Amino acid sequence: MVPLVQTVHILAIGAVIGSGLMIALRTLGWVAPDQSLASTNLRFLRVIWWSLPVLLVSGLLMISAEPARSLENPAFALKMALLLLSVIVNLCYQAPLLHNPDFWELSTRRRRVGQLIAFVSLALWVGVIFSGRFIAYVEAS
Repeated sequence: MVPLVQTVHILAIGAVIGSGLMIALRTLGWVAPDQSLASTNLRFLRVIWWSLPVLLVSGLLMISAEPARSLENPAFALKMALLLLSVIVNLCYQAPLLHNPDFWELSTRRRRVGQLIAFVSLALWVGVIFSGRFIAYVEAS
């Protein structure tokens, strides 16, 4: 059962990070300049919010299978801290979109702030990926 759960977890990670990457790259203006930021956000935020519960459930199942390996591991603690920061940063990006889908495109200043958030988000997700991979190589203290 654990390999199946790991596979589901990895696929959900790919969906979340791939969607986050597309939003960030569009926010930075590096891809799909012909599409509005609002339509890109709408398309990919759905994938993120549907994948996060799958990540939570599969992650909890993997932790329950080997609690000491995860809960006592500093790489796991780092991953959870980076994940929490990433969720907070992404919520800060998404909150204004609830009231105005074009929020990040209304002025140059907002566009720059959105781009900064995109860079921070990308860096945090890379940190989540790497710290998650290091769980297997770092010994619990």
